[in-house]
Amino acid sequence: MNKEWSLDVLYQSYLDEKFTNDLKKLQDRISSIKEYVSSLAKKDPKTALPEILNQLEDYYVLSCKLNFYTQLRQSTNTTDSETAAILGRIEDLTSRLSKDVAAIKKYVGSLTNLEQLIAEDDKLKGYAYLLGEMKEEARYTLSDEAEDVVAKMNLSAGSAWSMMHQYLTSTLEVDYKGEKIPLSAVRNLAYSSDVTVRKEAYEAELASYKKIKDAIAFSLNNIKSQVNTITELRGYESPLAMTLKQSKMKQETLDAMFTAIKENLPKFHSYLKRKAEILGHKNGLPWYELFAPMGESSREFTTEEAKDYLVKHFRGFAEDLADMVEEAFDNQWIDFFPHAGKVGGAFCENLPFVKQSRILTNFDGSLSDVVTLAHELGHAYHGLNIQEHLPLNVDYSMPVAETASTFNETVIMNAAIAESSGKEKMALVESSLQDVTQIICDIYSRFLFESAVFSKRKDTFMFADELEEMMLNAQKEAYGDGLDHSCLHPYMWVCKGHYYSESESFYNFPYAFGGLFARGLYAQYLKEGEAFVPKYRALLNATTVKSAEEVALMADIDLTSPDFWRQSLAIVSESIDMFIELSKS
Repeated sequence: MNKEWSLDVLYQSYLDEKFTNDLKKLQDRISSIKEYVSSLAKKDPKTALPEILNQLEDYYVLSCKLNFYTQLRQSTNTTDSETAAILGRIEDLTSRLSKDVAAIKKYVGSLTNLEQLIAEDDKLKGYAYLLGEMKEEARYTLSDEAEDVVAKMNLSAGSAWSMMHQYLTSTLEVDYKGEKIPLSAVRNLAYSSDVTVRKEAYEAELASYKKIKDAIAFSLNNIKSQVNTITELRGYESPLAMTLKQSKMKQETLDAMFTAIKENLPKFHSYLKRKAEILGHKNGLPWYELFAPMGESSREFTTEEAKDYLVKHFRGFAEDLADMVEEAFDNQWIDFFPHAGKVGGAFCENLPFVKQSRILTNFDGSLSDVVTLAHELGHAYHGLNIQEHLPLNVDYSMPVAETASTFNETVIMNAAIAESSGKEKMALVESSLQDVTQIICDIYSRFLFESAVFSKRKDTFMFADELEEMMLNAQKEAYGDGLDHSCLHPYMWVCKGHYYSESESFYNFPYAFGGLFARGLYAQYLKEGEAFVPKYRALLNATTVKSAEEVALMADIDLTSPDFWRQSLAIVSESIDMFIELSKS
C-alpha cells in the first residue's frame, strides 16, 4: 500500500501534454464565454440558456481539474515555488470570468418567464435549482465592472493573505526536546498516553506561534476586512447572513441548533470536569489534557490495519461504502503522513469528473486518526453519491458537507463501542466524546470568536495580543468550568485554517450542524435498518440541488425546530452518562 496519493488520474506533471492542452483549452473556453456573454442580451433565452450552460460545463470541468491538481500538489509541498506560480496563473485566468458570470446571473435574474423556459427544455430542467439560485444571487451581484475588479484585486488581497497563512503554518518549525519538528507533528502529540509528552508538546506548540503570530494577525484582519467590505457592497446584512445564503440554510435553523447547544453545554462541562478529576486536576481540565486517552485501549494502527478496521465496520452498513474505502486505500487516494511543508489537519477533495476523491491526513496511528480517516472517507462517499449529477450540480453547501463524514464517524465508533467491554469500552466512549466535544464546545467557541472578529474589524485593527484575549474569552464561554481557565489555547486562531478564507466565512457551525444532523440520521438508521440506506443515499444525492431544510425533510426532519437538535444532543448526553458511570468502576 502506497503511503502517498497519486494525482496521475488528473495529470502526471506540469509538463504533461494533457496539462498544457487543458490549460490552453481553459483559455479558449474563457474567451468563448466572454464573446458569447457580450451579446447575450440580444439572444433568444430559449437557445441562449442551454448554450451558455454547455459552455459553463466545459469551463467548470477544465478549471476544476487544473485547480485541484495544482492545489493538491501545493498541500503536500507549500514551499514549491513552481506550483505557487502555476496556481497563481490559473487563479488569474479564472478571475477573468467574474464579470461575465455576474452578467449571466443578471441575465437569468431578468427573465420573468424563467419557470416556463425550464419546463420546456430538458437541459434547463436538469439545472432548475441552479437557475433558481442564480436568479436569487442576482439580487446581490455588483455591476459587471465591479465584479471584475473585486475578483482581480482578490488575487493580491484575500487570496494572498490566505496563502501566507498556509505557508507560515505549514513551514513553522517547533522546538521540541532539542529537535525541530513540523507544527502538525507536535499537535499530534496531544494524543500521547504520556502526560509529560502532552504538556511539553502543548507548551512547545504555544511557544512556536510567537514566531508567526504578528504576521498571521495581519492575515486575519485583512481577510475579515475584505469580507466586511464585500458584504456591505453586495447588500447583505452581515457576513453571517451572506454565509447562510451561500450555505442554502435559514437563520431559523442556525438559531434552533444553537438554542439546543447552549442548553446542553453544562452536560459537556460535566464530562470535562469528570475527566479532569480522573487525571488529578481540581479546577477543570487543562487544555493539553483534552485529548488524553482514557481507559486501557492504547491500540495503534498501521495504515493496513486502519484499512481492515474501517472496511470491516462499513461492510455492515453499506457494501458500496466498504468497496469505496478499499479502493481509496488500494489505489492511492490517500496521502497519510506528516512532513515538513505539508499542510496540517486533514481534508478530502471530491473529483467527480474522474469519479474519485483525494484525502490528506497527518496519520500517526492512533484510534483518533482512524476516526479522522473515516470522517474524510465520508466526504468521499458523499462524492460517490453526487458524481452522476450534471457537471454544474456537484457542489454541496458547507453545512450538509459534514453530514456523511460525521455519519461515518458514528458508524465506526458505535460499532467499536458495541464490541468492547470494561476499560476498553470506557476508552472508546471517551474517545468519541473527545470528538463530539470538539464539534460542540470548540466549534461554538470558534463561532463566537469569528463573530467578534467581524464585528470589531469594522472599526479597529486587532493585534495579536487582542486576538489572543478574544480567543480566550470565547473558550471560557463555550467550555465554561469544564476547562481550567489558567490553561487554555490563546492561539487557536493561528493554527485553524478555517478562518483564512476570503470566500468561505464561518466554516465552524457546519461541523456542529453535520455532527448533530448525522447523529439524528444514525438514530433513524438504528430504527429502520437496511431500509434506511437507500433513503440515505438519496438524501446525499439531493444535497447539491436542494436547500438544507429541503434535504432534511426527505428524512422527515424539521431543522428549524430546536426539538430535532435536542434529540440529537440527547444521544450524546447518554454517552456522557455512560462515560461517567464507567469511570467510577
